[in-house]
Amino acid sequence: MNSSTVLSRGKWKVSLYRLTFIILVAAFTLLFAIPKPGVTAKPDVLWPSINILKVTGGLTTPVHIAHAGDGSSRLFIVEQVGRIRIVQNSLLINTPFLDISGRVRSPASGGGTEQGLLSVAFPPGYGVNKSYFYVYYTRADGNNQISRFYLSTDPNQANPASEELILLLNHPSYSNHNGGQLAFGPDGYLYIGTGDGGGGGDPQGNAQNSNSLLGKLLRIAVEPDYSTLASALYNSFLPYLVQNGNGINSSTYSIPPDNPFLDNPDYRQEIWSLGLRNPWRFSFDQATGDIYIADVGQNSLEEVDFQASNSLGGENYGWNILEGSSCYSPSTACIPPANYVSPVAEYEHGINDSNGCSITGGFVYHGLVNPAMQGVYFYGDYCKGKIWGLQYDGAQWQNTLLLSTGLSYAISSFGEDESGELYVADRSNGDIYKIIQTP
Repeated sequence: MNSSTVLSRGKWKVSLYRLTFIILVAAFTLLFAIPKPGVTAKPDVLWPSINILKVTGGLTTPVHIAHAGDGSSRLFIVEQVGRIRIVQNSLLINTPFLDISGRVRSPASGGGTEQGLLSVAFPPGYGVNKSYFYVYYTRADGNNQISRFYLSTDPNQANPASEELILLLNHPSYSNHNGGQLAFGPDGYLYIGTGDGGGGGDPQGNAQNSNSLLGKLLRIAVEPDYSTLASALYNSFLPYLVQNGNGINSSTYSIPPDNPFLDNPDYRQEIWSLGLRNPWRFSFDQATGDIYIADVGQNSLEEVDFQASNSLGGENYGWNILEGSSCYSPSTACIPPANYVSPVAEYEHGINDSNGCSITGGFVYHGLVNPAMQGVYFYGDYCKGKIWGLQYDGAQWQNTLLLSTGLSYAISSFGEDESGELYVADRSNGDIYKIIQTP
C-alpha cells in the first residue's frame, strides 16, 4: 500500500465523518424547526409603505371621524366646537349635520383644550329602521354627557331640539382627561371610553375606583332590539343598576347581562374594564372583534392596550399604579392590580421627545384598495404627526414607524369609512387625509 492510497483513504474517512456530522446537524435543525402542536409558527412580518392624501379641508378643529353604516358613503366629522359636518364624495357639505355649539363647553367657548364635542356613534341598523344617533360632549358646567339625537326630515340634518340624555358623567374638578369615545361593538352594545377626571397623576384615584365611571371602558345597552328577553327581565328586577352619573335611576339604558361586575356590589355595573388614564380613541377590529385602546400617558409612556374578542371583560390596565409597563411612582410599592393586562405596545414621550407627546388610537385596516396595509393596526402621535403600524406575528407583537407626516399638533383622530379605508384628521389645519399605500 503506497502513501497515496493511505492518503486517499484518510481523506475518504474525513469526508465520511463530515457528511455524518452535516446530516446529524440538519436532522437536529429540522426537528426543532417543525412547529409543535398548539404552537403557531412565526411568519415574516411585512410592513407597507404609506403616505397620506388630502381628501378635503375647511373644517374647524376636527376630532373624530365616523360613518353611519347606512350605505350612503358619507363621512361624519366631529368638530370640537360643537358641530358635526358631512363629507360626501370628498366634498364638505356647508350646512352642519348637527350644531349644538351653544350647549358645548370647548376651547372656542372658554373651555379647556380637551373639552368639547368629542365623538359620534351610529347604531346598527341606522338608516333602515333607526333615525337617531349618539354623541359625547362636555356640557357648559364641565360635566360630560352622552345623548341621543334624532334626524329631521332631511337625512343630512339632525334635529338639535330632539336631545335625550342617556348618561351623565360628573367631571367637575379639571378640564382635561375627558376621554370621549363612543363606539358600538359587534355585540350591539355601546362602549364608552372615559378619562380619569383630570389633574396630574389621577389625584382623585378614579381609574382604580370601582365605584367611579371615570378612567374606564364602559359597556351599556341602549338599543332594545339588541337586548335579549332575559336581559330585559333581569334589569327590570334590578333597577338600581341603571343609573346616571349622579346615581339617579334612569330608564335610558340597561346593563348587559354578561357585564363582568354585574354580581359584584363593590363595582359600578357599567364597567367593562378599568385602569385607564385618558383613552384617546379605541376601536374594534371589524374582522375579529378585538379591541385596541390607545391610552395617553403621564410623564413617560404612551401605550396601546389590547383585548381579544373572546374576553369576558374585567381587565385592569394599571393606571395610576403603572404608566405603560413601568411603575408610575417608583418610590412606592408597585404591585399590579388584580386582572392586570400590560400594554402590547408603548413609546416614550415628552414635549421635546422625537416620538411625540400624546397617542392617538386608530384602526386595523380591512379595506380592499390597499392590500399591503391589510391587518395592520395604525395609530399615531398628536404632537409629532407620526404614524406607526402594529401587528401580531403569531408569537409576539411587532411595531414599527411607518410615516412621519410632518403634521404638528394635528393628528387628533383616525377614522374608517364603510369600505374599511382609513383617514386621519388634522385638528390644526382642519383637513382630512386618507391613508394610502405607496410603491
